[in-house]
Amino acid sequence: MGTFLAAFVVLLLFFVLMSIGYIIKQKAVAGSCGGLGALGIDKACDCDDPCDKRKAKMAEEARQEKLTKNRII
Repeated sequence: MGTFLAAFVVLLLFFVLMSIGYIIKQKAVAGSCGGLGALGIDKACDCDDPCDKRKAKMAEEARQEKLTKNRII
């Protein structure tokens, strides 16, 4: 029983420390495998007609890409 409690406390400690790190950095947890791009999937949603929030994000990404492509300096 003591071993179980010790393992539980250690696991709980790791979760608390990871939570504190997440709260401080304000950054989402990310893997090292490359995400959906590594699987050949270009977009996160498979719907034909994306929602308004997704459309706005795609428009902003296209705008930023166009600005960097046409940059003079």
